[in-house]
Amino acid sequence: MLHRALHGFTSVSEGIHEAILDCIFNSLGLMYAQGPGQGQGAPEIIPHRTNPQGAGAPTAGSTGAMKPGIQFHGGPVMSMPTPYLIWYGNWNQSNGSDNPAGQQIVRDAIFGLSGSNYYATNASYTGVSGGLNVSGLGNGANGTHEINDAYSQGSNLSDSQIASIVSAAIANDLGGQGGDSNGIYFVLTSSDVNESSGFCTQYCGWHTYGTLGSNSIKYAFVGNANRCLNACAAQTTGPNGNAGVDGMVSVIAHEMEETNTDPQLNAWFSPKGAEDAGHVCLDLRLQPGPIAERRLLQY
Repeated sequence: MLHRALHGFTSVSEGIHEAILDCIFNSLGLMYAQGPGQGQGAPEIIPHRTNPQGAGAPTAGSTGAMKPGIQFHGGPVMSMPTPYLIWYGNWNQSNGSDNPAGQQIVRDAIFGLSGSNYYATNASYTGVSGGLNVSGLGNGANGTHEINDAYSQGSNLSDSQIASIVSAAIANDLGGQGGDSNGIYFVLTSSDVNESSGFCTQYCGWHTYGTLGSNSIKYAFVGNANRCLNACAAQTTGPNGNAGVDGMVSVIAHEMEETNTDPQLNAWFSPKGAEDAGHVCLDLRLQPGPIAERRLLQY
């Protein structure tokens, strides 16, 4: 059964997921994880808020303490995970968002995230380095840790199809034979692709894990926010001139650190289900500029 953390809206109806999330195997054996204490029925859902001001104004910051605090529940963390990017759909469109330049914004963001002052806050969790293995990300084209998937599962995806997309990428040697248990596989969809369990209406992204043979495979879904800027972007004019992908960067950073510090959903989270720093600093954007000068900024 799928146990996932969602980046998105303030409430999620659990019932709509029941029919499709009960311990499904895909053709390559990637099995969804079940949360601690879950019985049959709906998965445990950890909702995240979107920008309460809509996309017309930057999100508001706060210096207040989050209560109740995040607590350790005994599960493993990841020291220095490796991001893998699965570019799903069509990333060569003429809409100003789903294009190679948009892909490079994502690569630059992840590259700059590793070891940044922002991401280093995660090193406060024992066993987390605050860095990422980004050596396989490309520059202007796919690197060795990236792969394209041109609608192998269509353009209206279910949660189980996200798992199938990850399994197919691993079968094509993304992360090596059997997958990389130290990796985080991101399914990044172009804006003409829907995730039918609630993208744009209930969440902007999510992460979970499953098993493939003996390997624990961590993976996430993040859609291009150009599909729903008012729901999944902090503002309609992005700092890199691509509001949809700039919105994706926020969610990618969020899901990256959540998976880093709570990869099997049994490590760091609060009694209310909030995971790590990603729930405190939700909206980030890249400052325009050369790759070496780009920094993640909190609005």
